[in-house]
Amino acid sequence: MIFNFSSSKTLVALAVASSVMLAGCAATANTSSPTQQSALPATNVAAVVNTPADTGSQNITLEQAMADPDWMGNQPERAYWASDSATIIYAQKEQGNTLRDLFSQSVTSQTAEQVALNKLHTVGSNKAVYSKNKTMAAYTFKGNVFVKNLKTGELKQITATSASESKPQFLNNGDLVYRQGNVFFKVDLKTGLTTELANLKLADEPKGIEEPSTYIAKEQHKLIKFVALKQKNKKDKQARNEQINEQNDSIANTAYYLGDGNKVAEAQLSPNGDALLVVVQKQSDWRGEGDIMPNYITDDATIEPKKARRRVADAKEETSQLVYINLTNKEQTSLSFDTLPGFDEDVLAAVKKENYARIGKTYKSKKVPRGINLIMDWGFEQSPIVWNDDGSQVAVMLEAWDNKDRWLANVDFKNNKLVSQHRLHDDAWIAYAFNDFGWLHNSNTLYYLSEESGYSQLYKKPVNGKATALTQGQFEVSNLTLTSDDSAIYYKANVEHPGLYEIYRVNPQTGNSEQVTDLNGMTDYTLSPDESKLLLKHSTITMPNELYVADAKANTKATRLTHTVSDEFLAKKLTAPKIVAVPSSHTDQPIYAKVYYPADYVEGEVGKNRKAVIFNHGAGYLQNSHMGFSVYFREFMFHSLLADEGYIVMDMDYRASKGYGRDWRTAIYRQMGTPETQDLADGVKWMAANANVDTKAVGTYGGSYGGFMTFMALFTAPELFQSGAALRPVTDWAHYNTGYTANILNHPDVDPIAYERSSPIYYAEGLNKRLLINSPMVDDNVFFQDSVRLVQRLIELEKQNFETAIFPVEPHGFVQPSSWLDEYRRIYKLFKETL
Repeated sequence: MIFNFSSSKTLVALAVASSVMLAGCAATANTSSPTQQSALPATNVAAVVNTPADTGSQNITLEQAMADPDWMGNQPERAYWASDSATIIYAQKEQGNTLRDLFSQSVTSQTAEQVALNKLHTVGSNKAVYSKNKTMAAYTFKGNVFVKNLKTGELKQITATSASESKPQFLNNGDLVYRQGNVFFKVDLKTGLTTELANLKLADEPKGIEEPSTYIAKEQHKLIKFVALKQKNKKDKQARNEQINEQNDSIANTAYYLGDGNKVAEAQLSPNGDALLVVVQKQSDWRGEGDIMPNYITDDATIEPKKARRRVADAKEETSQLVYINLTNKEQTSLSFDTLPGFDEDVLAAVKKENYARIGKTYKSKKVPRGINLIMDWGFEQSPIVWNDDGSQVAVMLEAWDNKDRWLANVDFKNNKLVSQHRLHDDAWIAYAFNDFGWLHNSNTLYYLSEESGYSQLYKKPVNGKATALTQGQFEVSNLTLTSDDSAIYYKANVEHPGLYEIYRVNPQTGNSEQVTDLNGMTDYTLSPDESKLLLKHSTITMPNELYVADAKANTKATRLTHTVSDEFLAKKLTAPKIVAVPSSHTDQPIYAKVYYPADYVEGEVGKNRKAVIFNHGAGYLQNSHMGFSVYFREFMFHSLLADEGYIVMDMDYRASKGYGRDWRTAIYRQMGTPETQDLADGVKWMAANANVDTKAVGTYGGSYGGFMTFMALFTAPELFQSGAALRPVTDWAHYNTGYTANILNHPDVDPIAYERSSPIYYAEGLNKRLLINSPMVDDNVFFQDSVRLVQRLIELEKQNFETAIFPVEPHGFVQPSSWLDEYRRIYKLFKETL
């Protein structure tokens, strides 16, 4: 596909494109293998993106940077379209507390009105659903269901209960369905009659009246007339109830038994209300008895043993059962996974062989059914089960417990089996994002995202045909929205530069793509209910998110709706970082990074030896060197402060970061900390060559995954930095959670080599520079125990150049400004003393 955009940025990007090539991709699928294409430009990045200028004139202080962010202004949150497609609803935090108020704003107005508390139920929801003819909208508020007539404006409350109703759905005939737990109810909106469609019971099916089975029981019934009569009466009563249920239509007979000790992971009703596809799993606790975390600062001055999640080292394989329920003939059928290609492959054979060999054993591979469950996507706003419009097809997205395969399958109702439509295999792991899919309207054609080319791209596939790529290129496609007439699928992508996100749309029939927005930064969107407009959330490097509205068309012009940033924030002198492409010693693709330069820095200067700091972003799979406002806004201000004092500050999107394709994401497979430290070394080298930095005056810091990276750098490459600060850091990956860690390192019982290779606690003897460890004590993400175990190891190794700071009331993401200030005063002091 050729993008014929008129954007000047695209033309410049093409003009400066280099011949850099990406490394090969280990992701495979049931389509042809990807071809190599030229990478995004590794040089002249400033020609592709226009980095904003520095802001304000008042110097930022550390106290101000770490203060309650209310002073910056409170940006709009959870914005969505009202059903009239002419009004925006959003929340905004109150000054001085954690409460949120709801506001309503016309797209033609620059002012918003606060929604009164007694009117909160009238403004719809970001999860509102619409009838097939788009005349009705339904949503829930505080567990009750509401329906709005879009022609008359009439709002009707459907339920008013203390139970919690959820997931409203319009059927093709106009009836409304909602759930109350695992019970599905249908409402005839004309008559008001509510009918129970299905009651999914997590129990074994009742056995009915059992006949005596033992010798003495049989004799008892034979010898004692009273016992025999009781048995006859029970059987007669059961028979009569069965007759009533069969012959009297006024009685709900909707129980479906899914087995004792199970749970419903997901259930989706067909649009005709005549079938259900249900995913059932064994009920299991999310923790063990010993998974507790003491909280020392409590209301009653006692020690509270807070419950904590299970560690990946304690996780056991889980699998699901797929159940198809025909509500017309009341039959339920279990669907086997054995029709999925590779369902029993030993995909970890090579890993197991390596781990066996280390202990002197020989591994013998064999085929065994793998655990298979619904796909887990971090950003999913859809169900992993999707019916087509007329209810003739249903698709489900599944993934293997070992994280190596993702399947998109439909159900062959005639033969009661799954039919694989797409298998995505990855020798490393399937991404936690890029799993959007659905059906084109009034058809049996699927559309879906896949990383099979090395980048998340959009495909379509008829159930009986071959897949076709709708987008192609070295950029990442996400956030799909299909229009009701199938004329376009809107998507978000970083086509022009890895850190620049705009909105595009593609015609699924022709494959022609158009650029929609050109706002230069980070842009997200929501299509209006009538599909005529886009609600945009947009930010730049120096400006937080604000709301915009634009017509839903190519090369649209956006109108700003909100102005919530405070004058005080706008007045602060903040350094706008430049995005640079650091050449990599280990890949052909450059390492994109933000660089904060001092105001007195002159390109090519000589005679100065600059000191420098490298910040390591958290989450691992997160992008921070982009053109939008960072989630690390405190760090943005801290880095501006350091730049004011003459530091060069670098913020790298090291390998494992989001935004750069599959190979970048999976570079850390079975070796977390190694590629990232190599990239940090390239960053130091680049600063020495391009920013006059003294390599003997560089420090590093970061939180969470960034804290882990600080450890790995100081322990495994001690010559690289003079000091480092590790905040809320991971020290041993076997103690972290399953969903994140098992993707990258497999499971500890299968691949202990990967955990030992990737966990800082095994390298602690390498520390010979100053280290600061800052740890919150009520962190239910990275446990305080992580730091405690490492500190004990450092003590036993007789290390003297480390110090610790504890934060008794803080969770993983600090809340109290006093804690933020204390933490960053320590970091600031560390760099002042060591650099």
